[in-house]
Amino acid sequence: MVVPRTGSSCEERPTYSAYFLGCLALFVTSLLTANVIAIKLFQIGPLVLPAGIIIFPISYILGDVFTEVYGYRRARQVIWVGFACNALLVAVVWVAIHLPPASFWPHQKAFQTVLGFTPRLLVASFLAYLAGEFSNAYVLARLKVATSGRWLWLRTIGSTLVGQALDSTIFIGVAFAGLFPLQTLFRTIVAQWLVKSSYEALVTPFTYLVVNFLKRRENLDVYDRYTDFNPFHWD
Repeated sequence: MVVPRTGSSCEERPTYSAYFLGCLALFVTSLLTANVIAIKLFQIGPLVLPAGIIIFPISYILGDVFTEVYGYRRARQVIWVGFACNALLVAVVWVAIHLPPASFWPHQKAFQTVLGFTPRLLVASFLAYLAGEFSNAYVLARLKVATSGRWLWLRTIGSTLVGQALDSTIFIGVAFAGLFPLQTLFRTIVAQWLVKSSYEALVTPFTYLVVNFLKRRENLDVYDRYTDFNPFHWD
């Protein structure tokens, strides 16, 4: 359901604005960048985290923006676009790795080590992404209706807590179960969940600015009162 902004009328638009496309580009860029740099592990005190954590939470912040401003239907389309772009990246990297290297080029092993993906990690990444992003969008959309559009901070942080919990649990669990002790897996899941969720909480003022700006510019404020939340629908 599209609610007109105060003092004006609006209808749900069949086209995509420049603002929407700009946010979509940033969403996909942050997602792909996080996946490329995730192989690098860094340590701060007792915490060992993948480098992708410095940018991946941005995809959740933008997911909140899409759901809050444009509604769950548009957020669902964005999530699947991100999934398709990620799948294309994986396919192209796989082809590049298996191209015969030039005889004078000595970096084939390093190239494969840095950019290669194991099937298990791919499955973990794809499942975690879909579960995390869709649960994040669903919780935020439901909370918006339940709170009548108030307390944006509650919706963004609450949905992130759920989405990041699923994302971290599924990825770590599927990717590393049986390779490390359960206690280590649990600590890693909790550490990633806390860091990513804290990231979202810290940038809440920025999220407010972006959401309010887009609502004014787009003249949109979608409430998902009658939305079909099936993640496998496109329209």
